[in-house]
Amino acid sequence: MELITNKVVLISVFLLVVTTIETLAYSTRISGARVKLIATALSLFSTLVIISRFSTMIQQPLTAKLIAEAPDTNKLQFIEEQYRILIGVTSIGVLLGIALFPTFINIFSRAIIQLSKERGSLVSLFVKQFNVSGFKKVIKCDRIPRWSYLNGVTLKTIPKRLFLINVIISAVFTTGVLSSIYASMLVPSDYAQAALMSSGIINGIATILLTLFVDPKASVLADRVVNNQSQYIYLKSYSLTMVSSKLVGTIAAQLIFIPAAYYVAWFAKWI
Repeated sequence: MELITNKVVLISVFLLVVTTIETLAYSTRISGARVKLIATALSLFSTLVIISRFSTMIQQPLTAKLIAEAPDTNKLQFIEEQYRILIGVTSIGVLLGIALFPTFINIFSRAIIQLSKERGSLVSLFVKQFNVSGFKKVIKCDRIPRWSYLNGVTLKTIPKRLFLINVIISAVFTTGVLSSIYASMLVPSDYAQAALMSSGIINGIATILLTLFVDPKASVLADRVVNNQSQYIYLKSYSLTMVSSKLVGTIAAQLIFIPAAYYVAWFAKWI
């Protein structure tokens, strides 16, 4: 049986789009600082994050169905290889988001201004901008990534602890659903449902870590930049830290995928 089936391609495209959106969400704070509309920028950021989190619930049944279609011979190995492909696609999605980062800083800057004019109505913003004129404005925002964007960024301006925390969070988010589904194959059928449902606990812990240690610092930093209490380079360094650590996290997910699955399998029996 072919390793890359139509369903794997469909899930890969879905993951590619969602991961790219997640990565681009980090550019909203830079855009908000540029136009001095941080609260509106955070609203846009929250919308993008909610979309990505909701996508996880859609991904789970699609990915789980791959098990039913896998051959009986070497089923575990076959599913592992398919899931590793999906994790690899996630890394590609982050790279695509990084490549589009300068472009979407400009796009989101315009979107934040328009969202403010529309008094926070995303529906009204979408309706008014979804036309030929709107598409032309988006095309004009195109920017090619340049090394000059890194000017001023040093080890001193990069929050190292935040980098490490986000690597862990990104790795957990990337492999949480996949490891839980894989774990359902490692346990007796009576425990399979418990293993599947464990993905919510795993991703929930990652979300709590993100809320406690990452988002508040980013919001305070953006406010300080707007109020001229901190230099813009620190906000730029924060964004670079987040996207680069997300990339490292998706790569690290390849390493923890199987250990995490065995941990979930143990947890499903123990709980």
